[in-house]
Amino acid sequence: MFELQDVFSRFADSYVESHLVDYEGLKAINAITSCRTSSLGGHVDVCDSCGHSRISYNSCRNRNCPKCGNLHKEQWILDRTSELLPVPYFHTVFTVPHHLNSLFLCNQKLLYSLLFKSAAKTLSTLALDKKYLGAQIGVTMVLHSWGQNLSFHPHVHCIVPGGGLSPAGCSFVRSRNKFFVPVRVLSKVFRGKFLFYLKKLFQKNKLRFSGMSLQYADDSSFQSLIDSLYDISWVVYCKKPFKESHRVIEYLSRYTHKTAIYNNRLVSMDDSSVTFRYRDYKDHNKVKLMSLDAMEFIRRFLLHVLPSGFQKIRYYGFLCNRNRNIMLRKCFLLTGTPVKPRVKLTFKELILKVSGVDISICPHCGGNWCQVLSLFPATG
Repeated sequence: MFELQDVFSRFADSYVESHLVDYEGLKAINAITSCRTSSLGGHVDVCDSCGHSRISYNSCRNRNCPKCGNLHKEQWILDRTSELLPVPYFHTVFTVPHHLNSLFLCNQKLLYSLLFKSAAKTLSTLALDKKYLGAQIGVTMVLHSWGQNLSFHPHVHCIVPGGGLSPAGCSFVRSRNKFFVPVRVLSKVFRGKFLFYLKKLFQKNKLRFSGMSLQYADDSSFQSLIDSLYDISWVVYCKKPFKESHRVIEYLSRYTHKTAIYNNRLVSMDDSSVTFRYRDYKDHNKVKLMSLDAMEFIRRFLLHVLPSGFQKIRYYGFLCNRNRNIMLRKCFLLTGTPVKPRVKLTFKELILKVSGVDISICPHCGGNWCQVLSLFPATG
């Protein structure tokens, strides 16, 4: 069995020599290559009963590394579970047309934020309309930029509770069992809002153009792009509500702390290519194999490295970070739901939850590990 780390260890130097890689891409390459190796340093533990020792190397904690992130995901699940309301939850996906891909790649931070903003405005505006719900809703959004074959495919996953606070904040309004806004309406409003904000950015000269997007740099070409985007339907997808509220958090956690590809999808590697599994949604979700030239595999992976500090999980409405505690307590009160205490797990408890292994117990004799026998510094 091999890992993404093996791919980067073998081919990353050649890729960097022959391709232009930005700072975030280089940072991700170095982190993945060094994760849990002597390059990052570590320590040695010794069992106080049998004297058996183990070496523990430090993790890179880079969000693009498939080895890291599971501990954060488990704590995130616990935090969000304490916020669940006794209403159905809906999963909605907002996708932008592929015509915008080249523009997104030149303006990732700006246009990813615009994608969040447009989807949030669409949901909140329509939910406030009495024709649909007439209430302020809460939304949890997660950004994804990839398809199963590592192609560039910007979209946001949204989890929306089926209800919200009345405009006056005095009552909780519950939605119908089906999603409270028709998908066709969501699509049209989302398209309108995104293109409106995109035109504003162009008028203020905030968009960058390079590579394939250079063709849209002048006024007439950009307007032609906008006109063509108004003429096509934008994909907005809404799944059936979850039968059990806690399932919504487990489902969304598949997306929250995920990187573009995990080690369990990698099949083989030779001197020039990498083969991995992918699910072909256009062919009845069949699992297939794809082989890519190693340079192309790395290029596709690096397309999905987010700008430094960019928040890929965002909250809106009564789940907004600024007033979440107050608004949620009001929702709990109005729906007669007991307030659930937050649970903070220790590092040892998180490891046990993720791997089923108690790292404080020696696997050889069942004794306890002493804390640290020795430290050694990073070598990279």
